[in-house]
Amino acid sequence: MRPRPPTGTSRATLLGLLLSVLSLLALGLAASPAQSAVRATGLHISGGRLLEGNGNDFVMRGVNHAHTWYPSRTTSALRDIKALGANTVRVVLSTGDQWTRNDATDVANVIAQCKQNKLICVLEAHDTTGYGEQSAAVSLSRAADYWISVQSALTGQENYVVVNIGNEPYGNTNYAGWTADTKAAIQRLRNAGFDHTLMVDGPNWGQDWAFTMRDNAASVFAADPDRNTMFSIHMYGVFDTAAEVSSYLNSFVGTGLPILVGEFGQLHSDGDPDEDAIMSTTQSLGLGYLGWSWSGNSGGVEYLDMATGFDPNALSAWGQRIFRGANGIAATAKQATVYGGSSGGDTTAPTTPGTPASSNVTATSVTLSWAASTDAVGVTAYDVVRVSGAAETAAATSATPSVTVTGLSAATAYDFAVYARDAAGNRSARSATVRVTTAPGGGTTASCAVAYTVSGQWSGGFQGEIVIRNTGSSTVNGWTLGWAFPNGQQITNLWGGTASQSGSSVSVAAASYTAVIAPNSSVAVGFTASWTGSNGKPAAFTLNGSPCTVS
Repeated sequence: MRPRPPTGTSRATLLGLLLSVLSLLALGLAASPAQSAVRATGLHISGGRLLEGNGNDFVMRGVNHAHTWYPSRTTSALRDIKALGANTVRVVLSTGDQWTRNDATDVANVIAQCKQNKLICVLEAHDTTGYGEQSAAVSLSRAADYWISVQSALTGQENYVVVNIGNEPYGNTNYAGWTADTKAAIQRLRNAGFDHTLMVDGPNWGQDWAFTMRDNAASVFAADPDRNTMFSIHMYGVFDTAAEVSSYLNSFVGTGLPILVGEFGQLHSDGDPDEDAIMSTTQSLGLGYLGWSWSGNSGGVEYLDMATGFDPNALSAWGQRIFRGANGIAATAKQATVYGGSSGGDTTAPTTPGTPASSNVTATSVTLSWAASTDAVGVTAYDVVRVSGAAETAAATSATPSVTVTGLSAATAYDFAVYARDAAGNRSARSATVRVTTAPGGGTTASCAVAYTVSGQWSGGFQGEIVIRNTGSSTVNGWTLGWAFPNGQQITNLWGGTASQSGSSVSVAAASYTAVIAPNSSVAVGFTASWTGSNGKPAAFTLNGSPCTVS
């Protein structure tokens, strides 16, 4: 809590205190905008970075969950989001002005579940979305009222909670008011005793295309007496090139101001954001990102669901990309040290696994087994890779020292090796390799089911999704999906794989982040395509040349 001056102080003493405060303020305003927080009671900003209370650098890697609309899904959602590797979740709350109010009891429960799942919790008030343009939206002042009303649930949680004052607090009307309103909201919360890191979204529906937040960020940061505010940009159609992504983020990094990407997606109604650039640029700059969103989107933006129907085993193409793709959550997230993350905790890697041995070699699969690794805390997984010279390709992941690798080509030589991982994310040295040559010819009947859905259609074009489910007992690793369009449709863009098309015949090779399909799990491929006359669904699909069940 922020300290209050004692009562009964003499006029002379008060005058001395006032002069001291004015002197400190003058020094503060002259200092770098990214100076250390006044008090590091928990998460805090220092040197333009988000730090934990112990001074450890913390980079957010996570997703958004719409708690206020799906409260019954929150328990499983947070559990599944953590299991997929996230270290942070941004939780949608309501002030009660547009949706059902999340009271202090509910907020405390959300925080408890974040802590139970070892997630840093970013709490946001959603009712401010599009203020000035959206008639039902409320002001940042109203959002500040809400946070003060639930303060009892937040006090003492500074190590675990960031308060995102209001989601996308201005639309594209009267957005110049953002600066003064944001400063006022920050100061109200500080005066009320909030010591948390505060997060502020940009105007223009979060995308700040007019650069109001960018150009006024230094003065907003200086208006926070604790210097503990970070800025959140939402990247959708405005950020459809790598140059735009890099320019915006570097404008903050270059001036020592804290920034993260608080929302982004792979597609959006206002354009196609460059999610690859967003993820690679944040990774290279050491900045956080929080993708939108776990599940439950509607109104034509269902393609932003990461988990179809809140099912972690039915990740969409977007879900596969953000969790398992290049610069994705699984590869880059590090658990907060307040929960026992690797920085300041376990830094010892497991011992090197034994050289894998092969058995049950067929034309398309092989079973590999190896001597188990040991670890001070415990081995949690083994990563099997295909080795070709200096290059490696992910082949399979297993919780035990044995796995069947599938999706191989007949009469082909492969070199396999194994890494071990522990709970803190430490990875062992690579094992020695084993060479396996698959059997000639033949092939097996694919154990798969395919669901083809048209999620949106317009004159001359449509968007579709194909979900491939592994109905067998062995992991599929590497696949090619084939089908023929019945009415001459032509693929114009595809994600989740690489497409080639000749006439009506389409072939899609898996992307690195969709290549592995565990038993009873699925991956998704999304695409846009053109059509004329009719837009019928394909009647049949093959996976690695063998037919799949079509649903």
